[in-house]
Amino acid sequence: MNAEPKRLAFFERYLSLWVFLCMIAGVALGKLLPGLTAALSKVEFGQGSQVNVPIGVLLWLMIYPMMLKVDFSAIGGIARKPKGLLVTLFVNWLIKPFGMALLAWVFMQHVFAAWIDPETARNYTAGLIILAAAPCTAMVFVWSYLTDGDPAYTLVQVAVNDLIMLVAFAPIVMFLCGVANVAVPAKVLITSVVVFIVIPLTAGWLTRTALLKSHGKDWFEQKFLPKFHPVMIGALLLTLVLIFAFQAKNLTSRWVAVLFIAVPIIIQVYFNSGLTYLLMRLLRVEHNVASPGALIGASNFFELAVAVAITLFGADSPAALATVVGVLVEVPVMLSVCKVCNQTRPWYQRALGA
Repeated sequence: MNAEPKRLAFFERYLSLWVFLCMIAGVALGKLLPGLTAALSKVEFGQGSQVNVPIGVLLWLMIYPMMLKVDFSAIGGIARKPKGLLVTLFVNWLIKPFGMALLAWVFMQHVFAAWIDPETARNYTAGLIILAAAPCTAMVFVWSYLTDGDPAYTLVQVAVNDLIMLVAFAPIVMFLCGVANVAVPAKVLITSVVVFIVIPLTAGWLTRTALLKSHGKDWFEQKFLPKFHPVMIGALLLTLVLIFAFQAKNLTSRWVAVLFIAVPIIIQVYFNSGLTYLLMRLLRVEHNVASPGALIGASNFFELAVAVAITLFGADSPAALATVVGVLVEVPVMLSVCKVCNQTRPWYQRALGA
């Protein structure tokens, strides 16, 4: 008797629908209450910081709970299966951001150049680079579950990527945006990395360590972490409503841009997941390591990307819109990648002699 196929939880399963509804609500807010929207957009952490207070708080409420899930003690398991991790890191840090920079440059500044002015095209390019430079953290655990991935190894991949992100994210974004002729203030970028990576990652590690020691793993995972789920959901939806409200003018006058932005994101997901999956098979890595590896190599830490784009360019910028489109398309595309990984398992296993 075949096991019942694994499914996403209700909210995650319809995430693209919620994003679409938030888009409608946000645009309605921006159009019907322009004064309120303008006032909210001007509330910043210090003059000229570009960090919007409402969105900054909401983003932190999303990112911190995700960091609570990262178990750095799992890094000790690297020695068990190093090939899978090396492939994932190769794709995540050497292929993915540079590949997206190329795709964004080709599509935003050339293929779609007739419909996008040069300055806006460069902003879209910057947003896509920021999106690709941040490997996925939280949703990887969901994708791994759906493909029967090795949970311990998935933890290793997430933990190592987060540590690398501390030192590699800012330089990669600076370099690629510079190549794309987009000015990115180094101080603002470094500040965003500290605020949205270093602080929540440290806070998550300290909280996790203290509570595991005082209450145990079962209580932490079954009682404490679930309390943050509705907080994360509410923060995500409210963030999207505000971003779409700030983007109301762009969305109503340039709605076709959303379709343009989706093109390089979709190509990137399928290319990177396929490359990772095939390299894993060539190197005879187990399927339960290869499938989450392929998925982490394709998906993005869109919460961080949105935060950084807003910090650097503003909540109503084309760059911020580009990162939000990543949220809109990621779930259905990643679910299709999960389906391919599951359906090709027998083919994959034949290379291992299984």
